Amino acid sequence: MAKHHAFRTDIKGLISLFSQLSGQGYSQIGPLVRDGAIMLGEIQSFDDLAQGYTDEQAQGHYRIKPIPNKGLFQYAVGPQSFKQYLHPPRRKLWSTNGTNQNFTVETGDKPQKMVFWGVRSCDLEAIKILDRVFLEGAFVNKWYQQAREQLLIIAASCPLPSANCFCTSTHTGPKPESGFDLGVHEISGNNGIYYLIETGSQKGEKLIKKLQLQWASAEELESMERMIEKAASSMKKRFEPTEAAELLKKTLEHKYWDEVGNRCLSCANCTMVCPTCFCTSTEDITDITGEHSERWLRWDSCFNGDFSYIQGGKVRGSTPARYRQWMTHKLSYWYHQFGTSGCVGCGRCVTWCPVGIDITEGLEELAR
Repeated sequence: MAKHHAFRTDIKGLISLFSQLSGQGYSQIGPLVRDGAIMLGEIQSFDDLAQGYTDEQAQGHYRIKPIPNKGLFQYAVGPQSFKQYLHPPRRKLWSTNGTNQNFTVETGDKPQKMVFWGVRSCDLEAIKILDRVFLEGAFVNKWYQQAREQLLIIAASCPLPSANCFCTSTHTGPKPESGFDLGVHEISGNNGIYYLIETGSQKGEKLIKKLQLQWASAEELESMERMIEKAASSMKKRFEPTEAAELLKKTLEHKYWDEVGNRCLSCANCTMVCPTCFCTSTEDITDITGEHSERWLRWDSCFNGDFSYIQGGKVRGSTPARYRQWMTHKLSYWYHQFGTSGCVGCGRCVTWCPVGIDITEGLEELAR
């Protein structure tokens, strides 16, 4: 993003922005503290945002803790991504009322007009991947399309990546580069915290004009770049995505799959927290009278044994086979389907795996 599009503000400017969006009828979604984690939810007040917290992540480990610095974005990512608001975990497709002779059909709920606060670069790239999946194929997901058309995105750079982050390897961060309406960078200076805001769309430019902010100085822009460089250099996990894609094709019979399969619980945590996994199943519900029926779309996972069931049995009956399917699809065969990797380097699958399986370590083992 061009440097001359950056503006400087303090917390009051963001509060004014929040008020402006509330007046435009947006449902505002952002990070808040709930259940001992940085979760996502609807924000009724600017004070609901997770201010003054950081997180600690390792393999199979996550904790949040308060910090003296009252910044808004001093953590990496929580267990949820913004995917759940564009591709909900459970969504009613339609319902019917009545009997065979006289019945009516009602469609499911429509998506809200939303604004996302604090979208990290990895999640921003995940939304771009979901766009390819749901909007650019032979069949367009109309619900997703409507939610996407109404969406406003306020991105945020990531000053403190976790020990599980590897967005520098997937070329997806830590600085948001495109795909947002406004990009926010939180800088800790000698006189406290201030924010630099970049515009990424015409909608973003209109919002900024109403705030009447001053231009960022060259020194402030340099401080932002130093923060980004420090964050990028702190990430130690490294691999090259295209090389990983070819490696996985050559190692389908490697003993690693049995080894990791013996550790894997097939719990599906990795697919549930992944910001790009999109597999679903449908379920039909009928009441006891037979006069009301509903069809729901719900998330599913390739780690569930019945997900690959066809007449005659399961295609992938073992845990090693299901783990191999997930990892090779995510990091290799996704290229053939969508022209990109299915991984954005957020590290959630490593953090929220109960037994601490790390896909980057898996790639190292296969390479050896």
